[in-house]
Amino acid sequence: MKILGIGNAIVDVLCKVDDKFLLKNNLVKSTMKLLDEKEFRNLIQKLVIQETISGGSVANSIVGLSQLGNEVGFIGKVNKDDLGEKYEHGLRKEKVNYMYTKKKEITPTGTCLILITPDSERTMCTFLGIAGKISEKDVNEEMVKQSEITFLEGYLWDEVDAKNAFVKAINYSNKVAMSLSDLFCVERHKKEFLELVKNRLDIVFANEQEILSLIDGSSIKDAINFSKEINKNVIITRGAEGAIAVKDNKVFKCEAKNNLNLVDLTGAGDLFASGYLHGIINNLSLEQSLDYGTNLSSKIIQQMGARIKNN
Repeated sequence: MKILGIGNAIVDVLCKVDDKFLLKNNLVKSTMKLLDEKEFRNLIQKLVIQETISGGSVANSIVGLSQLGNEVGFIGKVNKDDLGEKYEHGLRKEKVNYMYTKKKEITPTGTCLILITPDSERTMCTFLGIAGKISEKDVNEEMVKQSEITFLEGYLWDEVDAKNAFVKAINYSNKVAMSLSDLFCVERHKKEFLELVKNRLDIVFANEQEILSLIDGSSIKDAINFSKEINKNVIITRGAEGAIAVKDNKVFKCEAKNNLNLVDLTGAGDLFASGYLHGIINNLSLEQSLDYGTNLSSKIIQQMGARIKNN
C-alpha cells in the first residue's frame, strides 16, 4: 500500500445548531470535546440528526486518497454492532482496505456529534467508545512495514492503549505523517507532541492555531522559523490565508480558493491532508501537492460531511 492510516474509527452524526446551543451546553466553537457515554446520550437527545456518515479524522483522509486512485488501508477499532457494520461498509464501498476484524464487544462503536452553526463552523463532541481501545495488538507490523507512509492522528494520544498502538506504528514505519488534530488536543499533550514533531515524524499537518500553541509562538513567522529549524516537512493550513509547506529550509505557499459556497467546514483539514499526501506519494512538487490539498478542502466545505460525494 501507498499509505496506511491508523486512527479513531468514529461514526459522524451531523446536526445543525445555533450559537446559543453551544453556550447553553458549555461548548467551545470549532474545538473537539471528549464525552463519556452518559454525557453523549444526554446531548444527543437534544439534537435533530441531519446525516450519519462513517468518519474519524485519518479515516476521512484515507477515503480521500482512495478516491484519488491510491492504494490505501486503514486500521481502526469498531464493535460488531449496527454502527460498526455501517462503518466497515462505508470504508469498503470507497475501496479502502479495512484492516481490522470486528469482534463483539461490551463497549459500542465510537460516535462524534458534529454540531454545525450558521457560519459553517463545526464543533465536535466525541464519545470514543471502542475506538479509543485500539491497542498494539491491533497494529499489524508487517502491514506497517509494507506501506510507504503511515498516517496517524493526534487524537490517538488521548487514550493509553491507543498511544501504545501509535508508538508501535512509528517504530515499524518507513515514513510517518501525523495531524496535530485539534487545539485542545495539542494543549493536552504539548510536551509529548513537541517531542514527536521534532524527533519521530517526517510530515506534520497543523492549522495555524495548533502549531502556534505547540511552540508557544505568536505569529506565522514563528511557526515558519520553527519548521525550518526541525528540518521536517511541516504543512500549515491558514483558512482564508491559504496554506504553506516548509521543507529543506524553503517555504512554499498556496492561496485559498475564493467565492466558495460554505456549507460545513467538517473535514477541511482531513481532505487537505488527502490532497497533499496524494502529491507526495505520486512524486509531485510541493506546490502541486499544496494545490491538490487546497482543491480537495475547497470541495469538501461546500457540502455536508467529510466525505466527497459524486466524485
